[in-house]
Amino acid sequence: MKRRKFIQKGALTGSFLSLGGLGIHAMATTEHNSAFAKADTASHNFNLKYAPHIGMFKNHAGEDPVAQLEFMAAQGFTAFEDNEMRNRPIAQQEAMAKTMAKHGMTMGVFVAHKIYWTEPNLASGKQAWRDEFLADIKSSIDVAKRVKAKWMTVVPGHIDLRQNMAYQTAHVIETLKQASAILEPHGITMVLEPLNFRNHPGLFLSESPQAYQICKAVNSPSCKILFDIYHQQIQEGNLIPNIEKCWDEIAYFQIGDNPGRNEPTSGEINYKNVFKYIHSKGFNGVLGMEHGNSIDGTTGEQRVIDAYKECDQFL
Repeated sequence: MKRRKFIQKGALTGSFLSLGGLGIHAMATTEHNSAFAKADTASHNFNLKYAPHIGMFKNHAGEDPVAQLEFMAAQGFTAFEDNEMRNRPIAQQEAMAKTMAKHGMTMGVFVAHKIYWTEPNLASGKQAWRDEFLADIKSSIDVAKRVKAKWMTVVPGHIDLRQNMAYQTAHVIETLKQASAILEPHGITMVLEPLNFRNHPGLFLSESPQAYQICKAVNSPSCKILFDIYHQQIQEGNLIPNIEKCWDEIAYFQIGDNPGRNEPTSGEINYKNVFKYIHSKGFNGVLGMEHGNSIDGTTGEQRVIDAYKECDQFL
């Protein structure tokens, strides 16, 4: 499950997403309701706020985002994330927010800006790219307030092959300082996500120590780290020690096993131990389930639920 499938299309598919408004909710079929009934609907009391995303349980709940949220809540999930929330119609955002409020679900991240996968937008220091980024941050505040989101994802883009890395870092820090000044009065935090070299070669931000250094330099409660466990297993490994080193700058986690970027227990990461450590630190934030399902269909969706129940048994 490539990262681009989760966040790159947030900048490209706004027109497609506009088709998915409240009308879809009204079209929920008997077949979907029947599939919902076939799930193991016993709600689980999870120890952490694991956050599924739209599409993860569509075979059980149907295509409608609101119906999918209802299904997630019925399984015991207390959080939700949606990279594409910024591009959804306002009416759909409001309906999803209402459903989350009804079930006491915490809204996780959405992508706050256009991500440049091959161009050095923030690293370049060019004013036009900085202005575009800051405008996206400003416009995302309304979305965050509408869906009660406290966090938004930021990816600084590609490296600038024509500049020394120290200059690039200074450019990124300055831009993030300006963005933090915009976000602080609203109590919203942008979370910087390092991405691994294999899936995303050439990006400026790739390692947790680098993100830690940048957040320390920005020195704002509105600029923290999104520690994606899948990416950092590939990029640097040594997961729990690196989480410990970065702890005071981490505001958000994302999950995916390796290899495959699917649910925990499908790969090599000992997620029960990782979750145990995160819980032991008193973490009360969101852990986004930004991964695919290792098995197709309703069987695979139930496997995801069962995997989280299994890994959550760490107390």
